[in-house]
Amino acid sequence: MVRVGFVVEGYCEKILLESSNFRQWAIQHNISICDPIINACGGGNLCPKNIHSSITDCRILANPEKIMLVTDLECDPCVTATKARIGNEYIDQILIAQKALEAWFMADTEAMLRWLKNEDFQGEPKPENTADMPWYRLKEIAREHHKDKRGPGTKKIRFAKSMINKFGFSIERAANHPNCPSAKYFLEKLQKLTYM
Repeated sequence: MVRVGFVVEGYCEKILLESSNFRQWAIQHNISICDPIINACGGGNLCPKNIHSSITDCRILANPEKIMLVTDLECDPCVTATKARIGNEYIDQILIAQKALEAWFMADTEAMLRWLKNEDFQGEPKPENTADMPWYRLKEIAREHHKDKRGPGTKKIRFAKSMINKFGFSIERAANHPNCPSAKYFLEKLQKLTYM
């Protein structure tokens, strides 16, 4: 079993990686998630001059064999630009969610149905190709399906906790969505760490 440590951009990624569903998936694939997961507290801290302390904390506190960094694409033009911005040779794998992690939530139709409490929802056809950031698309979906006026609310962290802990978000279901390649890529790259 390979011991994998994580440095993440923010709290939502940390909540996902600490969830029991994700931990169970990892164990099934011979991956041990090392604690603590290091929260860099924002994409600005994932640049060469700031990232070293997060990597050092991960190595010392979690003692992993491999380190994976998880971040969002946000407004970078492409994955290559984000990786170049991060540019750290001490990371075994960098995973970048297209636009933002909330796209993965939209890709899990089962969890979305539970959240919306509305069987009319047929799924988001292109969760990683929304016109605006996924958070705003979630608000539109809530309005379209008569979810309470607040939709996902104003706190991304609270929404992430609800999607994962209350509505049963599954990264595997998101990865199986035909138009959510970054979730699929995440699971594939994580599994490949067991062979590196």
